[in-house]
Amino acid sequence: MTGWLRSVHPQTLRVTALALVLALVVLFFGSQIDNYYTARMFNRISTSVAIILLIAIGQALVVITRNIDLSVGSIVGFTAYLVGDLLVAQPDLHPLVVVAAAMALGAALGAVNGVVVAYGRVPAIIVTLGTLAIYRTILVEYSDARSITTANLPKWVVELPQATLFSIGDLDIRVTVAIALGVALVVHLALTRLRAARRLYAVGSNPDAAAIAGINAERVVFTAFLLSGALAGLAGFVFLARFGNITVVAGLGFELKSVAAVVVGGVNIFGGSGTVVGVVLGTTLVDVIDNSLTRWALVSEFWRDALLGMLILIAVAADTLMNRYLDRLRRKRHMAELSAGTLPVPREAG
Repeated sequence: MTGWLRSVHPQTLRVTALALVLALVVLFFGSQIDNYYTARMFNRISTSVAIILLIAIGQALVVITRNIDLSVGSIVGFTAYLVGDLLVAQPDLHPLVVVAAAMALGAALGAVNGVVVAYGRVPAIIVTLGTLAIYRTILVEYSDARSITTANLPKWVVELPQATLFSIGDLDIRVTVAIALGVALVVHLALTRLRAARRLYAVGSNPDAAAIAGINAERVVFTAFLLSGALAGLAGFVFLARFGNITVVAGLGFELKSVAAVVVGGVNIFGGSGTVVGVVLGTTLVDVIDNSLTRWALVSEFWRDALLGMLILIAVAADTLMNRYLDRLRRKRHMAELSAGTLPVPREAG
């Protein structure tokens, strides 16, 4: 058993365990909630996951660099409201222009975080906690108690959440879900194939070593916050399309759900490791639990946030214990190979 564990990468163990937990959670709620295994429930959860997944992917990029972005919920609300206001004033805008505007606005807000954290060297938790409040306050002042309503939005925005790319039986794969999965695929390929993206891991693992290797850590951290803001902006547009009626509290609490999804998905809260596959599974698990609890009569909705907090604590504790156990196994193997004389002996120079 221990020999098998030594040969398996820790991230593979996390993803496998997470997939198993997700399956068990679905089976549990299926036994507790009537009509749980329905196409309607699948469509409801998948469209909800699409929004959180976009935010969680951006959050993961930041966490990999040993930082955190607590302002994503406010960026989602800010973007959803301002893009909605723009569409009310100019309903003939091309959809691609609207999406680009949402991502640009989110990127601008994320860039503010990135500048202060990367170049101002202020701890990310302090900066983003401040911008969380600042962005929300600006939105409250700008809105002047007005709400964006579905009746004032263009028809294509209202119909977008129901737009289906293809169906598998009664299960619909909506366009918004395909967008989120497409973003996940692009980021996954970038993190696994592109040297520039791999610098996120280098900075998160050891900033000093990364600097010695010639990596501009400030630029990498800034880019992570910029991308986090852009993806939160895209999530803001999807949020606007899904709900239509937008108030100043839009996106409230998304920062907790995104952190939970990232940490549960196996991204090390201390930076340097994590996969997009894990984030997808973590987001799905968090949202399945969140949506299922709203239909489970035995649990009050006030326990939902408490459960997310518990998931974060359990995930961090499990990650720490697993890393310690695997490190202990590696040290034992190293000592065994050393005593047996099977380790390769380096040749002397000259």
